[in-house]
Amino acid sequence: RDRLRSRGLGDVYKRQDLPRELCQEKGITVVPFYVSFDGEKYEKEIVEMPIRQFYEDMVKNPKVFPKSSMPSVQDYMDAFMPIVQEGKAIICICITTKFSGSMQSALNARMMILEQHPDAEITVIDATINTVLQGIYVLEAQKMKEAGVPYEQVVEELETIKSTGRIFFTVGNLEYLQHGGRIGKVASVAGSVLGIRPLITLKEGEIFASGIARGRNRSLDKVRELLLQYLEEVNAAKDCSDYSLAVGFGYDAAEAEEFQAAAVEFLNGKGYQVTKEQFPIYQIGATISVHTGPYPLGFGIIRKNKYTK
Repeated sequence: RDRLRSRGLGDVYKRQDLPRELCQEKGITVVPFYVSFDGEKYEKEIVEMPIRQFYEDMVKNPKVFPKSSMPSVQDYMDAFMPIVQEGKAIICICITTKFSGSMQSALNARMMILEQHPDAEITVIDATINTVLQGIYVLEAQKMKEAGVPYEQVVEELETIKSTGRIFFTVGNLEYLQHGGRIGKVASVAGSVLGIRPLITLKEGEIFASGIARGRNRSLDKVRELLLQYLEEVNAAKDCSDYSLAVGFGYDAAEAEEFQAAAVEFLNGKGYQVTKEQFPIYQIGATISVHTGPYPLGFGIIRKNKYTK
């Protein structure tokens, strides 16, 4: 999910997984991936295919497995060029290269622009993360921009904090992981057994099996336990003020709100002092839901940048 950030008063470009209102407030614009239900007609996520409609179509047609396609070199060219022509620098934050080749498209676009504008400043970053976590990663860049942190220092700090990013989540079933080619990474979870849900961790660009649970409620309990284990591993402050967190959901917003409240209660029962406001709820974009199905639910967490804690 690809985001661009320009220096000074320039815009910030990003993929969805943040509310549109927040994008508008922060000057964040989308460079969309493409999604398709028939493998022939591909539409730009958000621009041509609203996220809510995409999820509703998935729920209504559970045996139809959608596909995704990355932005083209021209898509990046179209996003980069107006900023470059204004004399502003760009940071382009791309989805983990383990999931998509979109970063190469961005690099190719950068090279082509530099042939015309050799003084242009364009930095392309492999986020090693995606979806909601990439959204809060972009917000860390936005905070540094608003605080006036120099461009080079923003790039350096983004490279530093990305290794702290984790996503802990579960899904409704294994069918979409199988069709999306991700089941090999979590295959030993006995996927054909009724009621089994996988627990999945994304870190440093890879997904890993983190266990299994029988039934939705138990799987969500274990996702909360995974978050707690990580907070303890990194010795996070008891008020978690040194980390940015978020809840990511697919189709069911009401379930996400219940999950958010349960997370606060769970962590505070373990000696932490957190609030619901520290767990903003973001809807996972269509491109990732191609692989997870309509019912992913979990947490994203990443260390805050050192300049605006």
